[in-house]
Amino acid sequence: MFGMGPMEMGLAVLAILLLFGAKRIPEIAGSFGKGIKEFKKNMNDVQRDIAEPPAVEALPRASQSVSHEESASSEPKRLI
Repeated sequence: MFGMGPMEMGLAVLAILLLFGAKRIPEIAGSFGKGIKEFKKNMNDVQRDIAEPPAVEALPRASQSVSHEESASSEPKRLI
């Protein structure tokens, strides 16, 4: 695993035990497991959202059409 032999793995475990202590390691492992579970859940949600086609809403049609002559002769609306 990662080019590490049994001696290097043992030293890594010993260093982790010295840094965090035996009581704290289960807490860290539990938090790590919960984080991975949440990450996988979010990845599945994203994949499902990508796979579903987006909902297309119909745009309402304009009830009245304005002719070209009518729009050219009228003055522009003022905002103030």
